[in-house]
Amino acid sequence: MIFRLVVDYLAARFVMGVDIGTTSTKAVLYLTDGSAYESAYAYYPLLKENPEMAEQDLDDIYSAVLQTIKAVIQKAEIGPQDVAGIGFSSAMHSLLLMDADGHPLTRSITWADNRSKKYASMLKKSDMGQRIYEKTGTPLHPMSPLSKILWLKAERPELFQRARWFIGIKEYVLWRLFGEFVIDYSVASATGLFNIRNFAWDEEVLAFCGITGYQLSTPVSPTHQLQGLPEDIAELLGIDAQTPFIIGGNDGCLANLGVGAIRPGTATLTIGTSGAVRMTSHEPHVSKEGRTFSYILDERHFVNGGAVNNGGNVFDWALKQFMPSTIAEEEIYDRAMEMVSNIPAGSEGLVFHPYLNGERAPLWNADVRGNFSGINMLHTKEHFLRAVLEGICLNLKDVLDLIVPMNGKPNKIIASGGFSRSHVWRQVLTDIIGMPIEFPETFESSCTGAAVLCLQSLGIVESVDDAEELMGAAIEHQPNSENQEAYAALFPQFQKMSRLLNDFYGGDTE
Repeated sequence: MIFRLVVDYLAARFVMGVDIGTTSTKAVLYLTDGSAYESAYAYYPLLKENPEMAEQDLDDIYSAVLQTIKAVIQKAEIGPQDVAGIGFSSAMHSLLLMDADGHPLTRSITWADNRSKKYASMLKKSDMGQRIYEKTGTPLHPMSPLSKILWLKAERPELFQRARWFIGIKEYVLWRLFGEFVIDYSVASATGLFNIRNFAWDEEVLAFCGITGYQLSTPVSPTHQLQGLPEDIAELLGIDAQTPFIIGGNDGCLANLGVGAIRPGTATLTIGTSGAVRMTSHEPHVSKEGRTFSYILDERHFVNGGAVNNGGNVFDWALKQFMPSTIAEEEIYDRAMEMVSNIPAGSEGLVFHPYLNGERAPLWNADVRGNFSGINMLHTKEHFLRAVLEGICLNLKDVLDLIVPMNGKPNKIIASGGFSRSHVWRQVLTDIIGMPIEFPETFESSCTGAAVLCLQSLGIVESVDDAEELMGAAIEHQPNSENQEAYAALFPQFQKMSRLLNDFYGGDTE
C-alpha cells in the first residue's frame, strides 16, 4: 500500500470518516491501509415550510453524528482503543446563528435555501460583488452564507443583532462535542467570507456584511485535531475520550480526494441528489463571469469547478411522472433503465433542460426553470425518461466545458455517485462527454477523503498527493462512436436553449 506506517505508532487498527450531509450522515470505518471495513447511516428530513426554505433541525444532525459513530463501532465489534482517529466532512454553505449564551437562534439554513436570492442577485450585478467573488472563489448565489447574512441583516434585523456567532453545521457539532468554535479552511472557503489567497476571513467582505471576525469561528488547517471528549459522550460512542477528531474539509473537495482525483489534469463528475464537476490544482482559478467555484482542499490544493442543483433528484421526479404506478418500488429503477435503453441517443429530437430547482453552474440563476423542447406526436414516456437522463448529463458537460479553459483539458475523467450503479446511465454519460470515463468502486468518497486527511494528520500517510493510488478497482467505459457523434451534434442546441431559458428567467447572458 501507499501508506508508510510510523514506527511504533499506535496499536489502533482503524480510522473513521464521517460525512454530515443534507439529508443524511454517513460514517465509514477504514483499516489504516485505507480499505473500508464497516459503515452506518442516519437519515433526517430537509425542512421546507415554503418553496424557498431548506433547513435542518440541529438536534437531528447532532444525534445523527453520534448515532452513526456508535453504530459503526458496534457493528465492527471493536474496542475503545481500536480507533486511531475520526475525520469529518460536511456539506457546504450552511449557516446558523447563536447568541452569546450558546443558544441557537435559527435552524441550519442549507445550501438549498433560496430566500436570499434577491440579495445575491443585487450583489452579482455590482462591482463589489465581482471583487468578493475574486477574493473568495464562491459564486454569488443564495446558497452562500454571505447572501444569507445579507438577507437576515435586511429582513430579520432583530435576529441579526442578537447573534453572537455565525457558524455552519460542522462547527456546531464540534462545538457541542469539544466546546470550541473552529472551522477548517475548506468549509470556510465556501462561505463567501474567506479570502482563499491569504487563508483568512476577509475584512472588507465582513465589513460589507456588518459582522466581524469575532463573530466567526477560528480558521484552522483541515488536519487540525480536537481531543478531550466528555467521558459520557466517549462512553456512549464506544471510543476513548482522547481519540483525535480531525476537522477535515467540505464534502465536494473531499469527494475529489476520496476518488483519488488529487493531481492536476483529472476531472471528476458526480451525480447524487445534485451533481458537480471538479478539477484539482495547486492554485485557485476563478472565471471572469463568476460561474465557477474555487475552494480549498488543504494548504497546497484547490478544487475548482461547478455544482449543479439538478441530478438524481430530477430523475426521481421523472420516475414518478413517467413510470407506471403498477411497478413495485424495488423494481422501478431497473425497469426505467430498460425503457431508456430502447430509445436511441438524442431521444429522437426531444431535449430536456433539468433546471427544476433553479440552477447553480453553469447559469447561477435561482429562478431558471426546466424545459422540454422538440416534442412531437411520436414521443412516448420512454423518450421523456431518456431525455431527462440525457439532460442531466448534458448539463454536466456544459459545466465541464466551463472549467476547462482555466484548468486545462482533462487527461482523465472519474465519475461517481448513486447513478453509477446503472450501466445504461454510465454509458450515456460517457457518450455525452466523449471521453473514456472511470467509475471507481470507492465507498462513500467524501468519507474516504475525510479518512485520508485523518491518516495524514495522524502521520500514517505522508501526503494526500498519493491518494489516487488508494482508488483501487474501477470500471472503465469507452464512448460509442455513433452515440458520441449524435450527442456532439445535439450539445450546441442544448447550450443555445439553456442560455435562452436563463435570459427568459432573468439571468445574466454571456
